[in-house]
Amino acid sequence: MTSHTIESVSQEHRVFPPPEAFASQASIGSREAYAALYERSIEDPEGFWREQAQSLRWSTPPARVLEWHPPFAKWFGGGKLNLADNCLDRHVASWRANKAAIIWEGEPGEVRVFTYRELLREVCRFANALESLGVRSGDRVGIYMGMVPEAAIAMLACARIGAIHSVVFGGFAAEAVRDRMNDAQAKCIVTQDGAYRRGSVVPLKLQVDKAVEQCPSVKHVVVVKRTHNEIEMKPGRDQLWSDLVEKASAVHVAPALDSEHPLFILYTSGTTGKPKGVMHTTAGYLLGAYLTTKYVFDLRDEDVYWCTADIGWVTGHSYIVYGPLSNGATVMMYEGAPNQPDPSRFWQIIERHGVSIFYTAPTAIRTFVKWGEEFPNKHDLSSLRLMGSVGEPINPEAWMWYRKVIGGDRCPIVDTYWQTETGSIVMTPLPGAIPSKPGSCSLPFFGISPKVLREDGSEAGVNEGGLLVIDKPWPSMLRTVWGDDERYKTQYFSRFPGKYFTGDGARKDEDGFFWVMGRIDDVVNVSGHRLGTAEIESALVAHPSVAEAAVVGIPDELTGQALVAFVTLKSHDKPSKPLNAALMEHVANEIGKFARPKEIRFADAVPKTRSGKIMRRLLRDVAQGKEATGDVTTLEDIGVLARLREHEEE
Repeated sequence: MTSHTIESVSQEHRVFPPPEAFASQASIGSREAYAALYERSIEDPEGFWREQAQSLRWSTPPARVLEWHPPFAKWFGGGKLNLADNCLDRHVASWRANKAAIIWEGEPGEVRVFTYRELLREVCRFANALESLGVRSGDRVGIYMGMVPEAAIAMLACARIGAIHSVVFGGFAAEAVRDRMNDAQAKCIVTQDGAYRRGSVVPLKLQVDKAVEQCPSVKHVVVVKRTHNEIEMKPGRDQLWSDLVEKASAVHVAPALDSEHPLFILYTSGTTGKPKGVMHTTAGYLLGAYLTTKYVFDLRDEDVYWCTADIGWVTGHSYIVYGPLSNGATVMMYEGAPNQPDPSRFWQIIERHGVSIFYTAPTAIRTFVKWGEEFPNKHDLSSLRLMGSVGEPINPEAWMWYRKVIGGDRCPIVDTYWQTETGSIVMTPLPGAIPSKPGSCSLPFFGISPKVLREDGSEAGVNEGGLLVIDKPWPSMLRTVWGDDERYKTQYFSRFPGKYFTGDGARKDEDGFFWVMGRIDDVVNVSGHRLGTAEIESALVAHPSVAEAAVVGIPDELTGQALVAFVTLKSHDKPSKPLNAALMEHVANEIGKFARPKEIRFADAVPKTRSGKIMRRLLRDVAQGKEATGDVTTLEDIGVLARLREHEEE
């Protein structure tokens, strides 16, 4: 086994078949029905996807299904449609016009409801407002906001006019906003004065002001008034959302856009310091989001569907905005923290609004476990009929707690596996058709052909850990890395030519179920945030006392992974508790509080190969108090490990 092969240690054997009552009502209600559709999607992908594409509303139907010149794909060539039209106009032309599209609850407790008719009106107004600022099809628009309805409205307005949106998570600091906006060459940023988080105000506009000082492409900043904290408005550049939409018409004709028109850029941390802009296009992405929402969540018109993700991550894009709204669903949105004002908040929301589908992250579930059963037990959660998990592999005991305490031992759980790059869910149990095994994302969705490979490209055996790839193109796959086709090829398709390499380890069990075992590269997953260690290392090295830094992720019961930073100081500085605290704060300011290391260890050197590459797997062993594993013959200085352990014992 090489250092990249992942050893399987899971001994999980519990199996939960779909409840009979659920299966009898489900869109796909048996293993046989799933198998027939899946087999067709793999054996006749062109015919299958041509048929599925008919569920979208096209201005011009596609002439072709797929053009595949590995690793570049074009789906539904010749077709034209508008994504916002598919999410809004077509529902307003039906009985759903007065159905609730978004139910929003603010952290302080206020509730706003938008019907499909009202949401369309607001999107048209903001689409006209953007055009009045000179934003045109193909221009990039940054969105740096909290969880407010205007964030979804801004996304849909961009999609409507053909502007390419790039949403930046509201927990990122100004430097991260600056780097992403410069890479995208954004023309406009939409933000808010502040966002509520745990009773405090996060000053988003202030961060944008700092970022835009070094973003020459940004000509306009649009500000939503939310928290009414004091902000500075720069004349000529800054505009209030309310002023713009008040003057704008509520009528906007959605233009027909090419199937491959770029829809959004979403920056995900790579293993180099430069942010990596994953680019998705219109029709294929929409079809993936639409179909997975419909079948994975077994969506019904009477459902109230709640995905607790932030809009700044791809889960918020696909499963708060585009997937549910294209299906005509009622979407629950909540602005704040799950423990504001106390740990009952999520369960209050489910009870108050009759939430029937609940989709959250394992890190949140582990936090709920820590807080205790008393909080959910105080609330009536009987409206729930289906629950989901997203963001990282879920440990079986958290899965069991989720099923028992939140789902009352009656709700199926869909443990979904996918990535920013895949656009939509690629592996999951279908709740009426496929049994669940705690910790397994089970079987592939339609059209997805996953394989677990050894380093040499041969297929791994049953329960043998290996590298997870997808060996056929699928509609919602990323199209490239923004402005960097070479990086796209190298990052995703160079290891196994023609096959998409996920960067994750996995195994396949005797029933054909997949178990994803985490990242094999230097990207860590902290509380559902996928962070490149290089970005955190860059932030540490930016501190005047730091010469070098190496960051690794180690297992953590609460956050999935915790960050441990090994820091080498410049010669004039000495390790101290105040410096340790200052470095923690520095990372929080540079990137965001969620990226703050759990621990900083000072070291005179870190283990490196002779070519200068930091050997992070050895640091992971040190951080966990283990003996070094694997090959150490390439170490430049074998004594460095002993010295690191001496520091540990001091």
